[in-house]
Amino acid sequence: MKKILIANRGEIAIRVMKTAQKMGIKTVAVYSTADRNAPHVKFADEAVCIGEAPSNQSYLLGSKIIEVAKGLRVDGIHPGYGFLSENADFAEEAEKNDIIFIGPRSKAIKMMGDKLAAKDAVKDYEIPMVPGVDRAVTDPKEAVEIAKQIGFPILIKAAAGGGGKGMRVVEQEKDVEEQMKRAISEATSAFGDGSVFVEKYVTSPRHVEIQVMADSHGNVLHFFERECSVQRRHQKVVEEAPSAVLTPELREEMGQAAINVAKSCDYLGAGTVEFLLDADHKFYFLEMNTRLQVEHPVSELISGVDLVELQIQVARGEELKIKQEDLKINGHALELRVYAEDPLNDFLPSVGTLETYKLPVGNGVRVDNGFEEGMDVPIYYDPMLSKLITYGKDRDEAIQMMLKAIEDYHIEGVQTTLPFGKFVFEHEAFRTGNFDTHFVKNYYSPEVLKAKTNEEARIAAIIALKRYQEDQKILRTPIL
Repeated sequence: MKKILIANRGEIAIRVMKTAQKMGIKTVAVYSTADRNAPHVKFADEAVCIGEAPSNQSYLLGSKIIEVAKGLRVDGIHPGYGFLSENADFAEEAEKNDIIFIGPRSKAIKMMGDKLAAKDAVKDYEIPMVPGVDRAVTDPKEAVEIAKQIGFPILIKAAAGGGGKGMRVVEQEKDVEEQMKRAISEATSAFGDGSVFVEKYVTSPRHVEIQVMADSHGNVLHFFERECSVQRRHQKVVEEAPSAVLTPELREEMGQAAINVAKSCDYLGAGTVEFLLDADHKFYFLEMNTRLQVEHPVSELISGVDLVELQIQVARGEELKIKQEDLKINGHALELRVYAEDPLNDFLPSVGTLETYKLPVGNGVRVDNGFEEGMDVPIYYDPMLSKLITYGKDRDEAIQMMLKAIEDYHIEGVQTTLPFGKFVFEHEAFRTGNFDTHFVKNYYSPEVLKAKTNEEARIAAIIALKRYQEDQKILRTPIL
């Protein structure tokens, strides 16, 4: 593999290019008119404009991207995450054109992309499942009967897609019909598939996922877990590895379950098996993401591997050289997704110009970044600017390094999730590890963040005044 095209933009495109460069592989960037001057375009060896700013006129044009790849004699395509990364048709079209898709086979993408098909695939491996039904439900009356059997609250959930879309928690029988209609409508709009299923809603769950890697020689490894419970709108904002609550025994059990999920669909490449962990530390299979995850850096840091490098090696047909017994957890890693969002206004996107954009640096600090000072944050794409990652010898050190890195990250021109991140990492619930997916609901509000910010500003003013007063007391002797 001498040349790869990265069918993505921003920080993940640069992240993949850095590893390709390290491996002596040439890179091709694709970009929309809105990204003409973006860093990933400058970083690549070659770059091609593929369309207008909206993603459906550029980054989602699979056939056009493949035509570009063929014209430039590209050997492989890395899809990153988002956009076409879990599009089975795109993967299949690439293979038909003798271009290696650096990801799983289309069959696995299809199977795991449909939550009902995924449940069906793994049932022979005795993997714990949340109580519910493993088929599509369209009749609200049937949903009520199911709810009575498994008990309220229930979760009505889209069979296709993710990101919290087509998902409704229902606590009472009278609300089932209305919430089901909304879930079906949202799922149809978001994924073109209105299929929903019903399962027991696990109260106070933690979201714990396992990173896996599989080669074409029958080897499947897991690279331990990531805790992803701090979320807003069912989407992750803070991730860490390892989890603060898993015992070695539970880690091994969940790791083996994740390997079995990968085996159930003849998986190839990097993937993530997601689980819910209840208050009693019982785990349940949630879904499998058939791509590299946003939060993969924390797994890389604690395991000492380059997951993108392994992806490329596996795609080339190479056998994994690492054995499971070779993998050990070293240290602790945290990640904050730095979004151009306003945490004081329901995390709504904040567009504008990055008038100031200075990244933190230092030992144990990693920033996977896709922007630079003076750039506009476009309205057309996910508003993530970068991922801020810290690595320490233990969890406490990683937290302290993260707080210092947030302080050293200077952004003006847009609102970001940096203040929210500071709130999380300073919060007692997070520091003690005693939190779940309801962290934002239970502890966070714009008013709390405003009050905290105001108090910090007041203390800073008092300290500055005190220093000024002390300086005035110093006797300054004139130089003769």
